[in-house]
Amino acid sequence: MHITILALGSTGDILPYTALGRGLKESGHQVRFITFEGFAPTIRKLELEFHPIHGDPRSLVAQGGSNIFTMARSFGSIAEEYTRALSAPHLRETDLLINQLPGGIFGADLAESSNIPMILAAVIPLARTDAFPLMGFPKIPSPGYNRNTYTIGESVVWLMFRKVINRWRIQELGLSCISRMEYFGSGGTGGCPILNGFSPKVVGRPADWGENIHITGYWYPDDPGWQPPSALMNFIERGQPPIFIGFGSMPVKNPAQTTQTILRALKLTNQRAILHTGWSGLGDFGLPENVFKIDYAPYSWLFPKMALVIHHGGSGTTGFGLRAGVPSCAIPLLGFDQSYWGNRIAALGVGPSPIHFRKLTVERLSEMIRHSTSDTAFRQKAAALGEIIREEKGIENAVGIINQIINDRKKTTSS
Repeated sequence: MHITILALGSTGDILPYTALGRGLKESGHQVRFITFEGFAPTIRKLELEFHPIHGDPRSLVAQGGSNIFTMARSFGSIAEEYTRALSAPHLRETDLLINQLPGGIFGADLAESSNIPMILAAVIPLARTDAFPLMGFPKIPSPGYNRNTYTIGESVVWLMFRKVINRWRIQELGLSCISRMEYFGSGGTGGCPILNGFSPKVVGRPADWGENIHITGYWYPDDPGWQPPSALMNFIERGQPPIFIGFGSMPVKNPAQTTQTILRALKLTNQRAILHTGWSGLGDFGLPENVFKIDYAPYSWLFPKMALVIHHGGSGTTGFGLRAGVPSCAIPLLGFDQSYWGNRIAALGVGPSPIHFRKLTVERLSEMIRHSTSDTAFRQKAAALGEIIREEKGIENAVGIINQIINDRKKTTSS
């Protein structure tokens, strides 16, 4: 079976799907990956077919800044490039499409034109429910409010992309114009199978999710060929476990000032730290002996060696932190999924409440570090949750569900 995965975003958005693609390949499928051209080395290292979309996610993230709406507009600004890249005739030569894009956009049209099934895949809970609002919306105890937030979210996505999508449908795919209700309704993307790549112990399954919605466990990427530099190993081993601090792919307006805030908090709390430069450029100057700067290390290897993980609240980083079994803290830069995961960390009792980046001060960061490293309840709950998550087989579960969907379709089409 030939399977195509469509995924766009920053590094943390893409890597879980590369892990899923690897799992599908190992189960015997041919896998094509469609994403930004800069991820070509990662995709080809996994020996997956690669189809590039022109665009630099790092510059798009930088243009979007720390506002979710400007971030969305930034990625939406190259929507025409999406349609150009997805119009390549050979992309229709596939049997199944797995789509990471919100609401199934672009992939739904490609699947329709090719007469193939589509599976929606997400590493954050985006399926409609009455149990909680779409992330980014406040909690308001009003009947019907939670479910309506998903309709609002769909409307915003449709407003941004409908002209490009419908023009593409008519001019390139030979399809008719479509409305928002048709696109997201039960006969459209709303009726697709959905795979959620997170732990059911972290996000409980809402009672009103249908049988088409699955929670599989996390899809953890790995880097088996990576070897730690001796300087990094020496730093970790020569004292008490350090804490990790990093903001992943998120931009920081003043990285020098943020670095100074971090260094002062570390001095006040007498802590050693691994500082991840990320896309924000933290630590781009001389650092004290108690701080070691890294450009990259696999989180699966690094986080279990830490006393505490402080991060931006991205879904992938959060998952690695929880799996490591050490306390976590979130400093969200965006109020969408990052705040959501920060609040989940606190609700699970494996770390304190998040501090939004715009409210970050030396005093608040110092208190977060003291609280997280001294609270035995955090350590105990984090260790227990990590043990459970490490036993979950997220990729294996997802591949099994995908194979079942394929087999069910074969039976339906042959009867």
